[in-house]
Amino acid sequence: MGANVLEKAAEKKYRVVGQSVPRRDGMGHVTGTTKFVGDVHYPGMLHLKMVRSPVPHAKINGIDFSEAEKVPGFVRVLTHRDVPKNIYTILCLIGVGPDDEPVLAVDKVRYQGEPIAAILAETEEAALEAVAKVKLDLEELPAVFDVEEALKPGAPIVADTGVNYFIYEGHHCRRVRYGDVEAGFAQADFIVEETYNTKPIEHAPTETTGCVAKPEADGRVTVHTNTQALYFSLDNTALILQVPFQKLHFVGGTVGGGFGGKVDVITEPITTLAAMKTGRPVKFIYSRAEEMQVSSPRSAWRLKYKDGVMKDGRIVARQITSYADAGAYNRHTPYAVTKHAANVAGPYTIPNVHIDAHCVFTNHTPGSAFRGFGVTMASFAIELQMDKIAATVGLDPWTIRFINAYRNGDVRPHRKVAEDVTFIETMQAAAKLAGHELPEHLLAMNSWDRNGGQHD
Repeated sequence: MGANVLEKAAEKKYRVVGQSVPRRDGMGHVTGTTKFVGDVHYPGMLHLKMVRSPVPHAKINGIDFSEAEKVPGFVRVLTHRDVPKNIYTILCLIGVGPDDEPVLAVDKVRYQGEPIAAILAETEEAALEAVAKVKLDLEELPAVFDVEEALKPGAPIVADTGVNYFIYEGHHCRRVRYGDVEAGFAQADFIVEETYNTKPIEHAPTETTGCVAKPEADGRVTVHTNTQALYFSLDNTALILQVPFQKLHFVGGTVGGGFGGKVDVITEPITTLAAMKTGRPVKFIYSRAEEMQVSSPRSAWRLKYKDGVMKDGRIVARQITSYADAGAYNRHTPYAVTKHAANVAGPYTIPNVHIDAHCVFTNHTPGSAFRGFGVTMASFAIELQMDKIAATVGLDPWTIRFINAYRNGDVRPHRKVAEDVTFIETMQAAAKLAGHELPEHLLAMNSWDRNGGQHD
């Protein structure tokens, strides 16, 4: 009887794992019947296009819409004065602040492509023509594009706070202190230093960012959107427009590719506002050029490692100074830096760790979420550094990782006890899959103790 119970439990546990499970939307995709936001159309629908900054940093002295208003099919323009709460609220909902990015620019632009005004017209062609005829009076300001240059005295100031860095609990960076890193360096046989850089990466989804907003007879607004975070987008839109949450009906389902890039709530608030102001359905979908230029990329990072290592391969000290290029506004980068600081020392047990992780503002396009943002670039730098340590000490790259791998019960630099660790076992499985033969003493290791043997 006991065996039968276990077999039934196993069957239930593995109904998905190890099975071929059809995607819910798979048939629609392969037959061409899936309905995306671009397929949504309503009678009388208007098209929205943005007037964007042609320069990375400037003071707005004036805007002339007179020629744009003469374009056949022009309906109206929206500026910051039309937005009830002209500030993105994406961070306040996760307890990080302050919110800093306007929905439409007020007196300054801080990156090339920043939205200044929204043009509404009867057709997409008319909207684009009207945008082209808007005259901007911009007084260009000095810009800064390098994270370390942005932190130097006298650098052009990007943020309204007067400093080009996010403030974490009174500090200029997110700090982690564990042990005595200088004492660790003093006892080390080798000091291994290197700087690693990553570049911005655009998500490049097949379907560009966009939405369609339609006013309903009962006073609600239905919003068809390809957001990755439906209720998050609804909540933020309601806060920006200062309307009750129940006044909005968001319809999602098909994302058309996202990877983190479609959580910024950039198109929904202004499109919904346009529908409310005109009483007509409104469509706003990025062109491919807009998707590449102004949809938030994965941030660029710079990571500087200094490690103290013993002859036997043990890392006894690790000092890291990293810089995240947030671009002109917060978006999700302050949150990413916190995640980064918790993981940038790697899955290794090191007794002395010193981390300074900076969230830096520059005149680049704001960065945001992208598949493990904050952690992915840390992993990239960590493992390159581990290879360099292995070469310096004269040990095999596999061996250096097994020697330093953390086990259950180890305390990580941010004081969290490691639990349910399977790093050792994962490396053993990876070696087997790769056809790499590990020596017996590495195969004998496990995640429960440092002396080999089996766990009871």
